[in-house]
Amino acid sequence: MRYKTMKKSGVDISAITVGTWAIGGANSLGASYGEVDDAESIRAIQAMIDGGVNLIDTAPIYGSGHSEEVVGKAIKGYDRDKIVLATKYGSYIEDGKGVHKSTPASIEREFADSVRRLGTDYFDIYLMHWPDDFGTPIKETMEYVQKLKEQGKVRMLGLCNVDIDYIAQASEYADIDIVQLPFSMVNQADLHQLQWCEEHDIDVMTWGSLGSGILTGSIREKPNFAENDFRNTFYPFYREPLFSKIQEFLKTMDAVSEKYGKPLAQIAINWSTQKSFVTTALTGVRNVREAEENCATFSWELAQDDIDLLDSELERLGITEATS
Repeated sequence: MRYKTMKKSGVDISAITVGTWAIGGANSLGASYGEVDDAESIRAIQAMIDGGVNLIDTAPIYGSGHSEEVVGKAIKGYDRDKIVLATKYGSYIEDGKGVHKSTPASIEREFADSVRRLGTDYFDIYLMHWPDDFGTPIKETMEYVQKLKEQGKVRMLGLCNVDIDYIAQASEYADIDIVQLPFSMVNQADLHQLQWCEEHDIDVMTWGSLGSGILTGSIREKPNFAENDFRNTFYPFYREPLFSKIQEFLKTMDAVSEKYGKPLAQIAINWSTQKSFVTTALTGVRNVREAEENCATFSWELAQDDIDLLDSELERLGITEATS
């Protein structure tokens, strides 16, 4: 496993993070990534840990809390001090719809629920999932979570899905250690923000590293996902014209795969994690095979010539600015 040292805290974290959105299953609105098996999900998380991954990312809204419950069961037999556990606040389902709210009262409630589900009394990283939509002042939110940090309830603070202005404003009231943004071969829309974070000594955790699975090469024909599957509703990669463009790009990935004798998922992960501004990349896993394959990524690296080849093909196809 490859590790990087976080800039402000000095904590060593693995270059990939266990992503747990999919394994949360359906949320209370019925939306999901398809069928999941909790026992297999637990084995997959444990295989990632055994493979050297020490950072696990989850959130209350994933499966309406079920993801946190599964993670809590998976880490139960491990030394808690060796697990870097990240969860979030500010995104949940209320009155039959998803809301983005980060008031002190809502954070207090979410924190208590996450503690119960995960079976821990502190979080290593506590992230705001999405910016507040209810007019809550950034100052009010940040001062509250900063207090949690000062009380020892969280070790590090972070933000997800925000722009540079938001990061700068939040940093006036709280110690921001890490920012989580989407980044992959097929989504480079936030590249400027990611580079800005590096320049300002803020670590970066990227999500969507495998393009919701499309960069694994396992889906070569237009899928027929359920209507409320997140791959239909949240990501653009399975919709035209992007789907056909990515299928064309997979041919170049196939050639690189054949050269190295490595699976496409490892190519996509190395492409992301070899970037200097990426501290760690989220990779979701559903089973032990995927977990072991992801962990094996760091036994090799992509040569710069191959990175250039992949980049030129992405540019030619016009898919580098794809957004979620």
